[in-house]
Amino acid sequence: MEVYQDIKHLPAFDKPVITIGSFDGLHKGHQEILDRVRELSTDAKRKNVVITFEPHPRQVIYPRDNQLRLLTDLEEKTIIMAYYDVDYLVVVPFTVEFSQMLADDYIENFLVKSFNPGKIVIGYDHKFGLNRQGDINYLKWHSEKFDYEVVEISEKQVNDISVSSTKIRNKLSDGDVKRVNELLGHPYVIIGTVVHGQKLGTEIGFPTANISFKNQLKLIPPDGIYAVIINVKDKAHKGVMYIGNKPTLGINKKSLEVHIFDFDDDIYEETVMVEFIDHVRADQRFGSVDEMARQISKDKDAAIEILKDSTSTFNKQWSTYRQQK
Repeated sequence: MEVYQDIKHLPAFDKPVITIGSFDGLHKGHQEILDRVRELSTDAKRKNVVITFEPHPRQVIYPRDNQLRLLTDLEEKTIIMAYYDVDYLVVVPFTVEFSQMLADDYIENFLVKSFNPGKIVIGYDHKFGLNRQGDINYLKWHSEKFDYEVVEISEKQVNDISVSSTKIRNKLSDGDVKRVNELLGHPYVIIGTVVHGQKLGTEIGFPTANISFKNQLKLIPPDGIYAVIINVKDKAHKGVMYIGNKPTLGINKKSLEVHIFDFDDDIYEETVMVEFIDHVRADQRFGSVDEMARQISKDKDAAIEILKDSTSTFNKQWSTYRQQK
């Protein structure tokens, strides 16, 4: 997959099949769209192009809206797109100026000039341009002039996508990672950087990689213990993750820490990708550090059992992405 983040320096597309959207989470509903895009591009012997936006349009259009939470940040979305065999991913900077583009300009100077589409796969309710004046009928009206075909995503499909996204956020907020992964069609992931912590895990025999993530809109699973696979450099390792405020220690500062099994490399400042496999238990306060350490040992055994048949889903794409950065 080729990734472009500068629409002024795109390749000369030859009638590709394109689709446009935020694709947050790239769940099964989104995958149906990508399947259709790939099928159409294969039949037409053309490339496919997915156009997405950064930041999320709601951040620009509704800057005071603090309810938005993302299932995937841009890095995560890029890696998952590669997993689903997208030919080209084009990340369009979403700005106030872009949001104010007239619908005619959006079609002629953005879609046609930049992508020269043969087919545009789009939702029945898709709106674009200043004051959302453009819609699917507007696209169809211009199709003969600009020599493209509009392929409509039905109301049911669009509604299913909305329902899926809501379900996923709700299940994730409940800590039901297993169900989240079923709805996504792949593991929920977090990409972050390993930073120095207080090294309390090392003192009690369970050293951890403390993970810091950049996008504060990222939806984090609730406090608790999770069985995970962590991609470090080009290798995938099994581990157990803690999310919480360490109530036993009275720290009261949220942390994400992974104890990686059979691993003692120095990975400070490394960017890593964590794949969530299942929930082990909720966070809790213990009467002593020794009691906490005994429970962590049980958590590790539980995670080892959960992960015994698990492998990384995204390690190949993660490795390629790291090499290309």
